[in-house]
Amino acid sequence: MRIFLLGAAVGYVFGAKAGRARYDQIVRTYRKVADHPMVQGAAGVVRAKVGEKVGDKVPLLRGSGSDGHRSESRVTRG
Repeated sequence: MRIFLLGAAVGYVFGAKAGRARYDQIVRTYRKVADHPMVQGAAGVVRAKVGEKVGDKVPLLRGSGSDGHRSESRVTRG
């Protein structure tokens, strides 16, 4: 996860230095990769395995909101 965040930060900095057009290109590429069915499937598997290990102790990120930001929700088991 740290590598992903570092990559996102580096991409943001380079995008900002290259101008808005380059930044938009980086964002489009990220969204294209993040929305790919194989990536979504892998994320679902990882989310399920993490859920099995930690239960309801950690909030999980679920889907994207209408504004493009991910929303957090807690999973409760009862």
